[in-house]
Amino acid sequence: MTFDMPPAGQPPRTIHTCPLSLEQVQKLRDILVSRGFEFQPRPYMHFFAQRDKLSIAAYEKGPKIVVQGKGVDDFIEFTLEPELLGAPALAGAALGVAAMGGAAMGGAAMGVAAMGGASAGGNAGTAGSSDRLDQSDPFSPHFGVDESGKEDLFGPLVIAGAYVDPVIARAWQAAGIQDSKKIGTDAKIRQLSRVILQTPGVVQSVLLIGPERYNELYKKFGNLNKLLAWGHARVIENLLEIKPDCPRALSDQFANPSLIERALMEKGRGIQLDQRTKAESDPAVAAASILARAKFIDWLARESETLGMVLPKGCSAQVKELGIKLVQRDGPQVLTKVAKTHFKTASEILSATSCTQFLIAKGE
Repeated sequence: MTFDMPPAGQPPRTIHTCPLSLEQVQKLRDILVSRGFEFQPRPYMHFFAQRDKLSIAAYEKGPKIVVQGKGVDDFIEFTLEPELLGAPALAGAALGVAAMGGAAMGGAAMGVAAMGGASAGGNAGTAGSSDRLDQSDPFSPHFGVDESGKEDLFGPLVIAGAYVDPVIARAWQAAGIQDSKKIGTDAKIRQLSRVILQTPGVVQSVLLIGPERYNELYKKFGNLNKLLAWGHARVIENLLEIKPDCPRALSDQFANPSLIERALMEKGRGIQLDQRTKAESDPAVAAASILARAKFIDWLARESETLGMVLPKGCSAQVKELGIKLVQRDGPQVLTKVAKTHFKTASEILSATSCTQFLIAKGE
């Protein structure tokens, strides 16, 4: 299932229709409840939900949904596609990646070779292959890849990968390695990150994309999922440099796997790529999530000390309030250095500080 992105130069869409299954309708309702949408009873509908100037109507006939109002494209790109459809909902643009330099890694800088769109035809991960390896075995040799920071206004996007075999997987399970979202404190994240890094035979890679570089890349890709796919591909390539015989890589489902396949360069085109929901239950993906989160919180801590203000996580009202204070003190340019400027919250901060012209000038 694919949907076309509005042609360049045209205004964003204000209405979009999409067929769903009954299970997807219920899952979407749960997502909307968690995002603070208000619900109203309507005839012939499973539900009608609204927040700000965006409404979602789920019709019994079909069933299907109609997304209408302001922010339709953002809803498709950041909610409907990655959390419900698991397909490239905004796939009108070519999937090939424009040639570009490397993004900075946590620790040493990493140079990435210029690349174009790569065909997925030669990838062992192509759907329907009769010799695909079982992705449900958490103890078989494989890479796990996960990211941190994609839902946080402040801070970098960090993508990490880790390798497991039966010995490493069991050791990490015994040590309490789990999805970073289930770990309650930053101190525990850091402690478990040290456990991972001190494991005998550990193979891991972390790609940290700071806000300035992130904002540049987002403009080039025009789509978060393509940026994520590029980052995941780079981490897999880095892991394969160390462990070239690894047969497969697993990540959480955020888009069509072909996005990653097309972003892989020659070294990675033979690996089986698997995506599934709640992949963080896998020990390799769980370890990757901890490594990524540790780098993310360390970056926030260092930058907070530099700024003399604590940069909060997420996109809450507290985040917006801090952003307003920061812009009032240091000017609107500070956002490009510490924040993801395509976020709606960034626009609200600039509006609240009468700096909307800066956003327009930056082409956001």
